[in-house]
Amino acid sequence: MTLAIIASEWASFLIRWVHVIAGIAWIGSSFYFVHLDLSLRKHDGLAQGVGGEAWQVHGGGFYNMVKYVVAPPHLPKELTWFKWEAYATWLSGFAMFVALYYTNAELYLIDRTVLDIAPSTAIGISLAGIVLGWVIYDLMCKSPLGRNDLLLGLVGFVLLVAASYGFTKVFSGRGAFVQIGAMIGTIMVASVAMTIIPNQRKIVIDLLAGRSPDPALGAAGKQRSVHNNYLTLPVVFLMISNHYPLAFASHWNWLIIALVVVIGVSVRHFYNSGHAHKPSPWWTWAVAAAAFLAIVFLSAPSAFTGRSAATGAGVQKVAFSEVQEIITSRCSMCHAAQPVWEGVGVPPKGVMLETPDQIRTHASAIYVQAAATRAMPPGGNLTEISDEDRRLIAAWYESGAPVP
Repeated sequence: MTLAIIASEWASFLIRWVHVIAGIAWIGSSFYFVHLDLSLRKHDGLAQGVGGEAWQVHGGGFYNMVKYVVAPPHLPKELTWFKWEAYATWLSGFAMFVALYYTNAELYLIDRTVLDIAPSTAIGISLAGIVLGWVIYDLMCKSPLGRNDLLLGLVGFVLLVAASYGFTKVFSGRGAFVQIGAMIGTIMVASVAMTIIPNQRKIVIDLLAGRSPDPALGAAGKQRSVHNNYLTLPVVFLMISNHYPLAFASHWNWLIIALVVVIGVSVRHFYNSGHAHKPSPWWTWAVAAAAFLAIVFLSAPSAFTGRSAATGAGVQKVAFSEVQEIITSRCSMCHAAQPVWEGVGVPPKGVMLETPDQIRTHASAIYVQAAATRAMPPGGNLTEISDEDRRLIAAWYESGAPVP
């Protein structure tokens, strides 16, 4: 292994680590402040301009949290701005997106069986989709539609499902899932950078100048913050979806994205209602459970899903030597101690398929990836594994995956 490959792999690890750390910080602060805002209570005796307060206990200490409707009469010398968590999450996430899906577009972003396009075209479509997603969302919020939160949410959901369907007709299933995640994530971060923080700065400037800040500025920022809160859980799933071929490789992958959004929004609505001391909407768990069961059904390799999955039915006993030859010729150019496929420095996920023991160890994953979902080989079957080869793998696995 060359020094360049080692450096590349550790750089990739560092970007992922930063992304996870920043994401935890951003999600944590987002969840906390939405919880705090919903739990504030108005009562007599509060200072002028205070919209409510909440008492909290944590780590052995008591905290008295007070929120001003617009801004306090006088600003303190130190004021904490919550923005870098969001910026760091997006920057590190986009760096990962470029390093994996743009640099290796033929492997992960493009599926020749879906649409045969050049890597540069795929990257251009991806970038255009990310930018367009933010522009449409921003215009919707600023339009008369933005004054009706429920209608805005429903229209946004329909457009998101339409975008999901469209991207699954352009990219690979894996690429489409991460593309939608990147688009939503960009909307969330752009809301912080382009609306929430600028509006807060305008409020501060007005206050320092002795002017009364416009309450609409705070209301717009709060609306975007609430949207971010509801979108967080779906984005987390979409960004880790490359580990779940039953989801992204399904014929109904675009509908699975829609159901994931329904689950995430339902769960957040339950907790947000509880934080606001409203009656617990237990029905949200029924909705989430029903949506999850629908995902399981839609991911099943059956005739009902419109996806032809390889099975071992009707195949005579398969010799392990046949399976090993298929895997060696179609899989081990990447899944080897020293991969020979250009752009692959180390075996993906550390999976090596060069020896009988390695193949037996990963028999279940081989079956799911190559036979049940056809997620592998990537890039729309770059190594051209045949349907007969997939059936042989399925028959071998279904017979107990014997290895001499």
